[in-house]
Amino acid sequence: MSTCDTCGNSYDKAFEVSMGGQTFTFDSFECAIHKLAPTCEHCGIRIVGHGLEAEGKTFCCAHCAEKAGENRLRDRV
Repeated sequence: MSTCDTCGNSYDKAFEVSMGGQTFTFDSFECAIHKLAPTCEHCGIRIVGHGLEAEGKTFCCAHCAEKAGENRLRDRV
């Protein structure tokens, strides 16, 4: 049994994710998202999809980027 790095649960179906030279163990995708997914600079939500990036900042959508003062990003053209 492996132990989840997020919640501490011991689980026989745990899986590993390698990111940035580190390897983490999780018991669910929910725990993996909680620990590894970036957060939106404006609203703080975890970004599960691609998100948008500008000037080293990550946003969940163009609306949040605009609210944070970044007007060059678009959700679609």
